[in-house]
Amino acid sequence: MAQQISSDILTLADLGPEQQGEVVKIETEDGVFKRRMQSLGVVAGTPVTLDRAAPLGDPRIYSLMGYSLGLRNAEARQIRIRVK
Repeated sequence: MAQQISSDILTLADLGPEQQGEVVKIETEDGVFKRRMQSLGVVAGTPVTLDRAAPLGDPRIYSLMGYSLGLRNAEARQIRIRVK
């Protein structure tokens, strides 16, 4: 049975410049990527905001836990957030 996702749950790539979100989960089959994100503080409950984006929108720089994290959109689509 497919898991239904609430309408306020988006991916990190969907976060707009004026929005703040909170990490819900990392949704990927890639264990290396998941562990790397967790080691960087991308865990459930972490607040995150979009700092800036490249002129064509990829990559994007996010602020979380007092530092900046650059992610490509393909990576950011694997991180589920709840918009505040």
